[in-house]
Amino acid sequence: MSKPWLPPRCFMRVFWVMHRWVYRLTGGRIGLWRPKPDGWGTMRLTTIGRRTGQERSVMVGYFESGPDLVTMAMNGWGEGEPAWWLNLQAHPDVRVDLPEGPRLVTGRAAEGDERERLWTRWQEIDKNLDDYAARRSGETAVVVLQPRDNPS
Repeated sequence: MSKPWLPPRCFMRVFWVMHRWVYRLTGGRIGLWRPKPDGWGTMRLTTIGRRTGQERSVMVGYFESGPDLVTMAMNGWGEGEPAWWLNLQAHPDVRVDLPEGPRLVTGRAAEGDERERLWTRWQEIDKNLDDYAARRSGETAVVVLQPRDNPS
């Protein structure tokens, strides 16, 4: 069985750079969308750099699980962990921008039964998920972003 097609890595990088550029150029009016029942949405995730202490923003896909937002640390299905995930592990209190506005959240990796449940949900959204994940040598983290009770 052949692996599902992915565009070249350079294309994916250019796409995400352009996505961020359109978001900034339009003042956030274009570039974010809510998840559909059978699909994912896009949010802007702002972390604090683990080395620089400066804000770093990326666009990531997500779905909702109750009040939580769920994404994956997939690095475009390439090797290595994405920088945003390494930053989030060092500084778990982050901000997300959603179509309805910003939200303060705390991020963590899902584990055990929770990870299985959330992975299964991603499989419903993307039928090729397991094939894409097999391109990576390690397990892809399923990241849960929980609303912060105290926004201070």
